[in-house]
Amino acid sequence: MSAITIGSPTRQAWITVLLLWPVALLNYLDRQIFATMKLSIMSGVPDIVTDQHFGDLMAVFLFVYGLFSPVGGYVADRFNRRWVIIVSLGVWSTITWLTGHATTYQQMWWARAIMGISEACYIPAALALIADFHHGGTRSRAVGIHQSGIYLGIIAGGLGGYIADSSYGWRAAFHWFGLAGVLYAAVLLLFLKNAPKNEREDDTSFRPGIVTSLRGLFGAWAFILLIFYFTLPAMPGWVVKSWMPDLLRETFNLGQGKAGVSATLWITLASLAGVLVGGTLADRWMKTNVRGHILVSAIGMAVCIPALFGIGYAPSLGVAVAFLILFGLGWGFFDANNMPILCQIVRPELRATGYGLMNMVSITVGGLAVKQVGAMRDAGSSQSLIFTVCGIAAAIAVVLVLLIRPRPATPAAE
Repeated sequence: MSAITIGSPTRQAWITVLLLWPVALLNYLDRQIFATMKLSIMSGVPDIVTDQHFGDLMAVFLFVYGLFSPVGGYVADRFNRRWVIIVSLGVWSTITWLTGHATTYQQMWWARAIMGISEACYIPAALALIADFHHGGTRSRAVGIHQSGIYLGIIAGGLGGYIADSSYGWRAAFHWFGLAGVLYAAVLLLFLKNAPKNEREDDTSFRPGIVTSLRGLFGAWAFILLIFYFTLPAMPGWVVKSWMPDLLRETFNLGQGKAGVSATLWITLASLAGVLVGGTLADRWMKTNVRGHILVSAIGMAVCIPALFGIGYAPSLGVAVAFLILFGLGWGFFDANNMPILCQIVRPELRATGYGLMNMVSITVGGLAVKQVGAMRDAGSSQSLIFTVCGIAAAIAVVLVLLIRPRPATPAAE
């Protein structure tokens, strides 16, 4: 089925971002509500039984998501980004709807695993499609606007507990959001388009196989540097997401509700502002400096360094939240510019595969960091030590990104 063309190429480029923004929101909302409705889900599915079982359900999603990110990216590069996005949304939304009908641990486990596969295909394909439409002048801003949907999805997912506690119950949340995604996939079918291709890209022999793709990516020293740069901040990123509520609760003697809001709401709003400001700033800098994306990303990560030390040594809840906001702003600068930097160092037909590989390594290392922090806490390590290690990782990341040199611009690349 052909999509409907809307106006000029420039308008179509922004329509693409607009069309994908709700998908980004659903991508994170559908995974976030699972964690926020924990008690209700465990009550409704009695054979989940223990926290460890519930943790296994969250872990299987992350494990499968990380593993299949490069697979989804490769399929998007090799075949058709538009169809990867539409099918991905349709499948994960159907699974979300089915999750609301699960009655056993095994059904939940399979639902989370399949959801991990389907959601993993979306982000690499979506960011590559946006990058195809938006060249140097608007690329970071377009990616930043798309990423803002993710942050609002996280915030909206945090409200899942209220739905679970209401008369509608936790199953209704999965039914509503699953159905919304399936219906929205039909909207994408009508309006989402692939970007126009140049003559070289139209040549089917120009679509590389798996070995050629990997050789093309790992043959570029800048791509290896970018993987390390993308991965090191994942350590503090996942530690903050996973442990901050409990660390604040314990350090400042808070209830779970206040600790949860303090640890997630303000940092997410700050990240939302960061992707919009960081994206716009990078696009403007690119007009005079080919390293604009890299420099803005480095500034953002540099801001994260004192923020992480500040979180670790904060003497009061107010100070801790202030440093969390600073971290969120810096993270937004970083998040808006990863795909634009990737576009400057790899060929267009390798972008989705490259981002998928970055995702896989980053999530794996982030997960190991989360596990290690648990062990450090069991061993009695202080919060200041944990965030000192995170701050050092962020500092190394700044050095690495500044070593990246963009490829000379070519018509095919832009």
